[in-house]
Amino acid sequence: MTYVWLCVIFVLVALAVFLLAWLTSGRPRRLAKTWWLPIVAAGVVVMVLTAVFDNVMIGTGLMTYADTHISGLLIGAAPLEDFTYPLAGLLLLPALWLLLGRGRAGER
Repeated sequence: MTYVWLCVIFVLVALAVFLLAWLTSGRPRRLAKTWWLPIVAAGVVVMVLTAVFDNVMIGTGLMTYADTHISGLLIGAAPLEDFTYPLAGLLLLPALWLLLGRGRAGER
C-alpha cells in the first residue's frame, strides 16, 4: 500500500467522524458560524509548522521516503502526503470534542 492510499483512508475516516459529530450535535449551523475561524486558523498554523519541520527533518536526513511509495508531489522536500495527517487531526479533534460532550458546556 502506498502512502497516498493510507492517507486517503485516514482522511476519509476523519471526515466521516467529523460529519457524524457535526450533524448529530443538534446545532450544526451555530457550530459552522462559531467554529470555522478557529479551525481554519489552527489549520494554517499546523500546515505551516508541518511544512517547516518536515522539510528540516527530511533535509537533515532524519526521514526518508521511497519514491515508489509517495505521489511525487512535494512541498519543498516534504511529500504532499505528510500534510494529510494534520488535516485529519484538524477534523478529528473538534469531532471528538463534540462526541464526548465538551462542546455543550457553554449551553449549561
